[in-house]
Amino acid sequence: MGVNVSGVMKSSGKKENDYKYLFLRDKPVEMLVLLKRGNGPKYATQISKGVDCTYSHTIKVLEKFKNLGLVEFKKRGRIKLVSLTPNGEDVAHDFEGIIRKFDRANIENKEKNKNKKEEKNEIKKKPKK
Repeated sequence: MGVNVSGVMKSSGKKENDYKYLFLRDKPVEMLVLLKRGNGPKYATQISKGVDCTYSHTIKVLEKFKNLGLVEFKKRGRIKLVSLTPNGEDVAHDFEGIIRKFDRANIENKEKNKNKKEEKNEIKKKPKK
C-alpha cells in the first residue's frame, strides 16, 4: 500500500494513527487535502495516484464533489483539470486542522501509554518486602 496524504496507513499497511484511521478512512478527505496542498489544478490521474485509489473511484468522488460545489473541472483540450472552489478550499482547510489535531492526540496517547508501561515495569522491578 502506498503512502497517502493523510498518513492513515504506512506503506507497510500498519496503522500509523488510530484516530485518523477511525475517523478519516475514506479517500474523499485525502483527495480534498491533496488538491489543497498541491500547486494548482490536477489531473484526475494525479489525484488517484496521490491517494492510492482507482481512477474510476476517483472520478466518482470528484463528480460528487462537483455536485456539492467543492471542485470545478476545467477542460484543456482533451484533458480535464480539477481544482477546489473557494468552498472546497474551506472544507479542505478544516479537514487539515482535524488531521493535525488527530496527530497531536495520537502522539499524546502514545506517550501516555509508554509512561504507563514504564510505571508497570518499575513496579515489577521493586523487591517485595
